[in-house]
Amino acid sequence: MGGSEPTLFDAVEQPSATAAQRIAQLRRQLHEHNHAYYVLNTPAISDQEFDALMRELADLEAAHPELYDPNSPTQRVGSDIQTGFTQVRHERPMLSLANTYNKDEVAEFYRRVRDGLGTDDFSLCCELKFDGLSIALHYDHGSLRQALTRGDGTQGDDVTPAARTIRTIPLQLPAGTGWPESFEIRGEVLMPWAAFDSLNAERMEREEPLFANPRNAASGTLKSKSTAVVAERHLDAYLYYLLGESLPTDSHYDNLQAARRWGFQVSDAMRRVQGLTAVYDFIDHWDQARHSLPVATDGIVLKVDSLAQQRALGMTAKSPRWAIAYKFQAERQSTVLREVTFQVGRTGAVTPVANMDPVQLSGTVVRRATLHNADFMAALDLHQGDHVLVEKGGEIIPKIVGVDTEAQEGARGEAVQFATRCPVCGTPLVRYEGEAAWYCPAYDTCPPQIKGRLEHYVSRRAMGIDAIGPETIDAYYTQGLVLGVADFYDITAAQISGSRGTRQRTAQRIVRAIAASRQVPFERVLFALGIRFVGETTAKLLARAFRDIDRLAAASPDELAAVSGVGKATAESVHEWFGTEANRRTVERLRAAGVQMALSERAMARQGSSLAGQTVVISGVFALHSRDEYKALIEQHGGKNTASVTKNTTFILAGTGVGPAKLEKARSLGIPLVSEEEFLHRIDTHSAPTDATASLPHEGEG
Repeated sequence: MGGSEPTLFDAVEQPSATAAQRIAQLRRQLHEHNHAYYVLNTPAISDQEFDALMRELADLEAAHPELYDPNSPTQRVGSDIQTGFTQVRHERPMLSLANTYNKDEVAEFYRRVRDGLGTDDFSLCCELKFDGLSIALHYDHGSLRQALTRGDGTQGDDVTPAARTIRTIPLQLPAGTGWPESFEIRGEVLMPWAAFDSLNAERMEREEPLFANPRNAASGTLKSKSTAVVAERHLDAYLYYLLGESLPTDSHYDNLQAARRWGFQVSDAMRRVQGLTAVYDFIDHWDQARHSLPVATDGIVLKVDSLAQQRALGMTAKSPRWAIAYKFQAERQSTVLREVTFQVGRTGAVTPVANMDPVQLSGTVVRRATLHNADFMAALDLHQGDHVLVEKGGEIIPKIVGVDTEAQEGARGEAVQFATRCPVCGTPLVRYEGEAAWYCPAYDTCPPQIKGRLEHYVSRRAMGIDAIGPETIDAYYTQGLVLGVADFYDITAAQISGSRGTRQRTAQRIVRAIAASRQVPFERVLFALGIRFVGETTAKLLARAFRDIDRLAAASPDELAAVSGVGKATAESVHEWFGTEANRRTVERLRAAGVQMALSERAMARQGSSLAGQTVVISGVFALHSRDEYKALIEQHGGKNTASVTKNTTFILAGTGVGPAKLEKARSLGIPLVSEEEFLHRIDTHSAPTDATASLPHEGEG
């Protein structure tokens, strides 16, 4: 087992004062720079300088795993470890607010507060109602201890690892700013419009269901079992309520201004006012101004400012008497449905689209709205010529929410039916078990599917042939020049330079870009093939598991599904794709053209027996390779990777932030910790990432 070997405990048990001090200094500096960049929007150093500080900290933490801190700035990267959620009871119930929808109801709330207090001497705080996922953050001694979702109000999910990746949630509060020893602060986790648009664009490209609005996207992201996914989706957080035994003042408004000084993102829109006129002015202003905000809002929250007055007013069974939410009316217009058309994506999914008379919504003219799928369309019971009600879902996506029966005139037209045949090639549509969409099965002959696959193949994250865009692909397809992805490699400059060679330079640029794609790593090639359900992450998993196209093509559905992260539907899709003769011909033509069909020789050559018979546990965040890369290296050199420390463990491959439980278990069993550098030395390999996994994010451990 190696218990008699020298262990890293000897080296790390008593870290030098200089190392410990430098780690503390770097953590403090990086927290300050994070706050300046993400909350104050006033960066003090360049990205390169920030990255250099972060790398220095990661290196020091890797050398001193006993100084692990879950709130270190290095922990914001997230992890691909799949975890469930623990239900935790709230220290104080998270009650929902009663809703109002007009100013008369706001006036009634104001009168109830005045009568309940027996005085007109009170102030209200007017705040924006952010449309996200409610969260409660608990801090002890200035450090984030726990983050809980609202749940049912009594208990919520512990999402602390995910919350730590959100840049506007402070992990460590700056010293000397007056925060209490222990407190709770509540707020909303949101996905900004820019991040939402980018995410939906990516999902549309992969023909995955779109998120209806930023709130759903934020909720789905925060509840993701992979904190690496949370980290890469750029969630935001606004905080709006401070609770605790030793708060700075009796004023809700002043407490939030204090929280702002501690490093929390508090909305600049909040106002403390007196009287209904000021409340109405606030509502009227933000009913229009909200459209220019970077995040979604769906109303106004009114709160009594004095905490003593809040306590005097008390609670009902469901909501506080001292606060209320005023909901903005979703902008809705009536227009006429002229026809429903059908679009075909690259996987053959058929989507119905409503074509309407133009209507103004939230400052833009809307003529078309998605109807999602056959079930959604049937539920609306649409007829030709219907007056339909149109809203912008999440203030951005046009959607039909119903038929405007009050505007209907005379008899309704013919009922709208979902297509039974492909609108382009005429092939009868099919519906696969468990799916809402209908598909055109004419994979090899349906033009929009073919052109969609061609566009996907050249896209930046696939083969990266950025010299070719959709219009160029359409032209090449129409000319019969490119009918499949392998045809790209037969193109010559003479064919595309124009009848008189007027586009010679453009043609040469395109041919060079196609030639350069021959060097694209295998896992990106696998993604570029456009196999249904195989996104970027799945392509990497399959590439690492099977190493070349031939092993992958020969794998059974069970063998494919045995790969961690690959589900049954994906496995069956991959097996079916390689079982099609036309796809096998495409693979052979790409191989003949020089496209990468296996992991690089450098990656494949990393084989050996230096770890034969040894069992290794990987723990922490790594600077030189990702966790998956280390798993692959262990297996390539004859070792076995396990998740738990036992008496059979040979050593722990220790990065920054080794799990405390693993540290204690290793200490009790005398199991050594091995640093990245020592591990790489043992297997006699250098530290450059393998081609197959170079683009993976570094991973951590909660």
